[in-house]
Amino acid sequence: MPAFERTYADIDFASYRRDSRAVSSALVALGYVEARDVYINSEGRRAIFHHPLSRIHLDVFYDRLEFCHVIPLAGRLEADVPTLPLAELLLSKLQIVKLNEKDVIDTILLLLDHPLGDGDADTIDVGRIAALCADDWGLWRTLTMNLKKTAALAASYAQLSDDRRARAADQVARLKQAIDAVPKSFGWRMRDRVGDRRQWWTDVDEVR
Repeated sequence: MPAFERTYADIDFASYRRDSRAVSSALVALGYVEARDVYINSEGRRAIFHHPLSRIHLDVFYDRLEFCHVIPLAGRLEADVPTLPLAELLLSKLQIVKLNEKDVIDTILLLLDHPLGDGDADTIDVGRIAALCADDWGLWRTLTMNLKKTAALAASYAQLSDDRRARAADQVARLKQAIDAVPKSFGWRMRDRVGDRRQWWTDVDEVR
């Protein structure tokens, strides 16, 4: 498998918008400078900070993760520590339409290292993922597309043992099965009629 060395020049955080002033004050006290126009232009959904000495760049998302798709965070920040719940961490990767190999590797590792199940205790909550996909056709389309890509790339990595490749394939298949099993909303079914004829994601460079 490709090398796993990482440089951490960019770090993503999530918080509730009600805590935005406290977050900003804490980061400024640590020497970070806020790009205030980002917070204003995003209507309080996102803030960007950079540190002039370390050159570390911080993205702070308030109330939801917003990339190619919107992942709501209401009531989710308390579900696990010190990171987002594993379901949201996995969603943050699988919702990327132009998924690169680094994101695929992160996805594979999440699936290899954590069981699928109900709840958030060291578990990827498949019910949470399936429920979001059942209400959002675009998210469903991107996730299922990327699960297929993840399975194909996992099978091609000679650095993974046969057992690890088999586990990755099984985890992808089980997650896809769970997503497919949940009844879809009326809005989902209407959007399904349009299908791929209309773009179903937001281009990342358009996210504000």
